[in-house]
Amino acid sequence: MTIQISENINMLLYFVTFLYISSMSGYILYLFKQKDKIEKTALFLMGAGFLFHFISLIIESFFAGTLPAHTMGQNLSIAALSLSGAFIFFRYRSKLKILGVFASPLTVFIMIAALVTPASPGKEITAIKSIWIVSHISLIFIGEAALALACGAGILYLIQERGIKKKKTGFFYRRLPSLDLLDYTSYLCIVTGFTMLTFGLVTGFIYAKSIWGSFWRWDPKEIWSVATWLFYAALLHFRLVSGWQGKKSAIMTIIGFAALLFTFLGVNLFIGSHHQIFTK
Repeated sequence: MTIQISENINMLLYFVTFLYISSMSGYILYLFKQKDKIEKTALFLMGAGFLFHFISLIIESFFAGTLPAHTMGQNLSIAALSLSGAFIFFRYRSKLKILGVFASPLTVFIMIAALVTPASPGKEITAIKSIWIVSHISLIFIGEAALALACGAGILYLIQERGIKKKKTGFFYRRLPSLDLLDYTSYLCIVTGFTMLTFGLVTGFIYAKSIWGSFWRWDPKEIWSVATWLFYAALLHFRLVSGWQGKKSAIMTIIGFAALLFTFLGVNLFIGSHHQIFTK
């Protein structure tokens, strides 16, 4: 891409970040005021941020001739886009308005991290133009975004459950929804996220076979990705078979997301992986 186009995209991303910050401010205000008009405004700003963010991704992909996922900053930007989109989807699906108090600050944090991360692109990888790697990256990010929201719903569940257990009608108790709605939203996010991760891993294996000649190479990121997938598979199994709902599920969801974060960031930073070709 030319320098001018790159600068224009960066300006657009700064505008997107402004919209996300405005949405976060609205949701924080909603936490205190509990006015539907405030929440709708915050949701609109999040939607506007998602729209312009998606447009910037399309523009950058068009001029680069490939999905812009070669650097850590680019990956973080896609993660923020996926999170904002997933939140909007689940906001309408589950009607859990208060989840924006978790989703919007996390989106802002990731977006700011994407902007301040040094832009030192690695080698242009022609293989990233493959439909399999594009599908792999897209599905994994969407799945991780859904599981991040499941973690947020789990945290809110534990806060509300603790207040009810101690019979405290405090700040959060009056503002958080029922435990059933929080648990249902978390479950919905887990099912969606797990499904996306499953298809993401499958497309990743197909891509690996087409590039390296084998589905599996015992790469640390592959091992951690499958281990995390198995964790969520076990969580869903215990929910459906053993009735692991409520507090147990909330705690396991938080642990699972911590493992997911390590898979996304920790493996590259502390262990190393051939996946680093996309995050230099």
